[in-house]
Amino acid sequence: MNAVPVVVLVGPMGVGKSTVGQLLAERLGVGYRDTDDDIVAEQGRSIAEIFVDEGEPDFRAIEKRAVRRALAEHDGVLALGGGAILDEDTRALLTGQRVVYLSMDVEEAVKRTGLNAARPLLAVNPRKQWRELMEARRHLYESIATAVVSTDGRTPEEVTQAALDALELKEA
Repeated sequence: MNAVPVVVLVGPMGVGKSTVGQLLAERLGVGYRDTDDDIVAEQGRSIAEIFVDEGEPDFRAIEKRAVRRALAEHDGVLALGGGAILDEDTRALLTGQRVVYLSMDVEEAVKRTGLNAARPLLAVNPRKQWRELMEARRHLYESIATAVVSTDGRTPEEVTQAALDALELKEA
């Protein structure tokens, strides 16, 4: 069976992929899946623990497998981890999919995530590291996006509606 997600959400950590994804799934009458949740369930530990115990390269390999599996199995709304798009094969798999890049600026990121230490990639100088991460990733998000939806100053409901409008999807 080869399913195709109705919508794939990408964007930085803390942008609201899980919240918006669940709202989108509800409004579209489809299931919701998050590859980070898949990884935690499969590995039996948090993303932060995997990062600390195994290192980023091993985590990215686990993530790549989880994304490939979810893209093949899930026909609802799928949210990917913030760094999933770093992998070239993953980006290739997203070609032709309906991908929404949820974007936010650094001030919004500070408000939402508190840029806290539970985010392994932001442990030292959170603002600076977040900016650097986004400089490295923004063009990758944009290169695979069908639509870019800014989340700055918007409620999850407003972001969900903007995503539906951008993709011209009808609610169930």
